[in-house]
Amino acid sequence: MITKLLIANRGEIACRIMRTARTMGVATVAVYSDADAKALHVRQADESVHIGPSPAAESYLVGAKIIAAAQATGADAIHPGYGFLSENADFAQAVIDAGLIWVGPKPASIRAMGLKDAAKARMIEAGVPVTPGYLGADQSVERLTTEAEAIGYPVLIKAVAGGGGKGMRKVDAPDDFAASLESCRREAKASFGNDEVLLEKWITSPRHIEVQVFGDSHGNVVHLFERDCSLQRRHQKVIEEAPAPGMDAATREAICAAAVRAAKAVDYEGAGTIEFIADASEGLRADRIFFMEMNTRLQVEHPVTEEITGVDLVEWQLRVASGEVLPKRQDELSINGHAIEARLYAEDPAKGFLPSTGRLDHFDLGHEGRIETGVEEGDEISPNYDPMIAKLVAHGNEREAARELLLEMIQSAWVFPVKSNAAFLASCLKDESFISADLDTGLIERRGETLTEIDVPKVALGAGALAYLEPHLPTKILAPLTDASGQVGWAPVGKDRFNSMFGFRLNGPANRKVRLSVDGRAETVDLDHTGIQKPSQRNWRKKGVWVQKGESLSHYFAAEPRAERGQASAADGAIIAPMPGKVIAVDVSEGQTVTAGQRLLVLEAMKMEHALTAPFDGVIEGLAVSAGGQVQVDTVLCRVVPAASEE
Repeated sequence: MITKLLIANRGEIACRIMRTARTMGVATVAVYSDADAKALHVRQADESVHIGPSPAAESYLVGAKIIAAAQATGADAIHPGYGFLSENADFAQAVIDAGLIWVGPKPASIRAMGLKDAAKARMIEAGVPVTPGYLGADQSVERLTTEAEAIGYPVLIKAVAGGGGKGMRKVDAPDDFAASLESCRREAKASFGNDEVLLEKWITSPRHIEVQVFGDSHGNVVHLFERDCSLQRRHQKVIEEAPAPGMDAATREAICAAAVRAAKAVDYEGAGTIEFIADASEGLRADRIFFMEMNTRLQVEHPVTEEITGVDLVEWQLRVASGEVLPKRQDELSINGHAIEARLYAEDPAKGFLPSTGRLDHFDLGHEGRIETGVEEGDEISPNYDPMIAKLVAHGNEREAARELLLEMIQSAWVFPVKSNAAFLASCLKDESFISADLDTGLIERRGETLTEIDVPKVALGAGALAYLEPHLPTKILAPLTDASGQVGWAPVGKDRFNSMFGFRLNGPANRKVRLSVDGRAETVDLDHTGIQKPSQRNWRKKGVWVQKGESLSHYFAAEPRAERGQASAADGAIIAPMPGKVIAVDVSEGQTVTAGQRLLVLEAMKMEHALTAPFDGVIEGLAVSAGGQVQVDTVLCRVVPAASEE
């Protein structure tokens, strides 16, 4: 058995692996970059080794540094977690060549499944159904354009390497193909070092179904049933569950058997996931489920499988890597209840899901359900890595029980001042289509802003805003009113400059309480039908408040009254960095004429691209950045100045 394990990763997955290692009596070694010097995974490990600067390309993606750290600390094995080098066959081979145990599949298996085009070809040979598309070696724009037209729009461009939604673009029309291909290739090159792509037919009513498989070095392969990961945003999974709703026994047997065949076709060892796309236009049917790819690693959503099977997949990984036989046979595995997982991200849904960074002055996820996180209160959320800060997992005897528990967990979360997608997650769980399990991968996109629009929290925003602004407003700040339903409430009066920003109505039953945090202080504000009881402590250094109302879980920061950042930019033509990040593309030059909606620059933060466009027709002035440069939030990158009219 492994005695000392180096974890070549960070954040919640590093902490997750350490937890199991500790219960097995295995010592752990953490590696960390400059940004993670005080990170939770470093604090929890038995030993830690610094491996370089904050950018992953100079630390977590440098295999030689990680192997050297393992050798220096006497570790006898390396667990890659997920992401980073977890599916890098060359790194896996280097670990083995260094005389260390690689906690993962054989390098040959990674190579066989690492490139999506080669993997699909192998699956065809193994009798596993695959999605129609183009897998050719000719990567010219002309050939890809021709193949896309032959497949028929819409088509999906996918990077042949990597995963996690990176390097994927849906293209609806021929005119959009070239730009989408360029963006896809650039993102794939940056994320995986490979810009080759394949094309697939876009399936209507698609559901993302995946099967957890596990193999050992003795020729045994089992499946641990399926997961449904259909709730996605921009190809990134948001909420996952197991088992898949609406999966009958016959279809489950067919898809799981296909997954086992796929794993055996590459002589698979360790934990892996076979991902399928299902045409669910007529429900889940075995003849309408197609192989997409294999992830040769542990998945982010592995906890839901653990919850319904009672299996610790990390323990299985360590045992299999040590040469042991799989702990259970197929007939010893069964499904118990239902589990749902939600990914809590450091991002602002109200502003297009832009990343949110900074110090977690308040961070409390409660004590219900299962929580996987790599941060604690007081830690920093860095712009250098993935924005996921926690996974919340609920298990119940039935799907509805799990959904209700997870909703309760999300609504009781307390995260500040870093913004999170908690309210968005709650809206997803309360969506009627999700409740009824009428799922497909386009659900979130179709709902659009309805999942980020919050009505009830205006009460909380109003309470906090008034508590802060009261000294600056006229003496009489509230007046009673009755809405159309006859409910008595309160609203601000007077025509002062604050009304346009804080238009709100205070409705609700008597003695409703909301939590209020001001400059690190947690307070309670009472809402009733006679007004607002302000917090007793008024020593507020920051010009703003943050309010959370448990029912709808909305987070607001009410700064000094002014126009929203984006609106201000659109009004005066200033193109402002909405978050700290790296400039990866500059498409314009000083003095260039641009049109409304034209892409000007592309920023990268937390492994995602964010395009900035022209708010109106005009001319570029004051271009202050170039590709490769780092910028801070609110930096003016350039301005679009309206062209002088000709008279």
